[in-house]
Amino acid sequence: MNEQRIEISKNVLTACLGLKAGESLAVVTDDSRKELAESLYEAGKRLGAESMLLLMQERSKSGEEPPAAIATAMMNASVVVCVTRYSLTHTAARKQAAAAGARLATMPGITEDMFTHGAITAEYDKVKELTENVTALLTDASTVRIEKDGRSLSFSIESREGVPSTGLYLNPGESGNLPSGEAYIAPLEGTATGELIADGSVAGLGALSSPLLLTVQEGRLIAAEGDKGDELLHMLGDDQGRMLGEFGIGTNDKARITGVVLEDEKVYGTIHVAFGSNNTFGGTVAAGVHIDIVVKQPDVYLDDRLIMRAGELV
Repeated sequence: MNEQRIEISKNVLTACLGLKAGESLAVVTDDSRKELAESLYEAGKRLGAESMLLLMQERSKSGEEPPAAIATAMMNASVVVCVTRYSLTHTAARKQAAAAGARLATMPGITEDMFTHGAITAEYDKVKELTENVTALLTDASTVRIEKDGRSLSFSIESREGVPSTGLYLNPGESGNLPSGEAYIAPLEGTATGELIADGSVAGLGALSSPLLLTVQEGRLIAAEGDKGDELLHMLGDDQGRMLGEFGIGTNDKARITGVVLEDEKVYGTIHVAFGSNNTFGGTVAAGVHIDIVVKQPDVYLDDRLIMRAGELV
């Protein structure tokens, strides 16, 4: 077994999740990420936790629920880590486990490289401070406008709460991605209108070699023009999956655009939007799919006040 990975896993479990001897650890994984999950499982054992490795068949898309037996195990564990190809972040299983008091981290799409380099190496105390500051800006704002390359997308976030994903989940019920560093919010359904140039990456499709032009009317994605536009629309389906579900701002200065959205959406200097489910973090869309799309170096206005210029927070 890879001793370097086990040592990194021990650091993640103790520093980011506060795992202690005698607590229960559930590591949820699928066939594609079994080796990485085994390192976390072994690290948990060495730390004196009651360590469980829960292997399931790979899901077909991000936002799809795990089997009921795994969801139940997640609810009954002290600490949960989900190391899977597709994201369990925006699932009822994750929400219910957090509500039951689990400290929980999701690692959708994580690779061997991401496990040892980049965003996971950040100083998470600094990431936490910046993330919480940006989260407060989102919570206090009523409107968002994103501008890039002459295109503009606007929507309401009035009365919605910003959500911090700090990378530190040390208290019962705290959960988020690892590696982490983002502040995000659920836009008010039906309010988004305009166009957005996406040039970073798309969850499930990887880094973009050419930009996508996304057109949104009354909160719904009606067109995606570009090389991967048809694939994106196919993944989202024809129903609630096309509703704008998330707006987020990256806050991790060690994160890189890798083609894996878990790290891409955390990159300082980027924002991301997602289409599909947001009912797990304050919205009303339950679509069974959630696809993040990363935009590099935009201008962002909250209540018509510039807070990001070409990717730099001001």
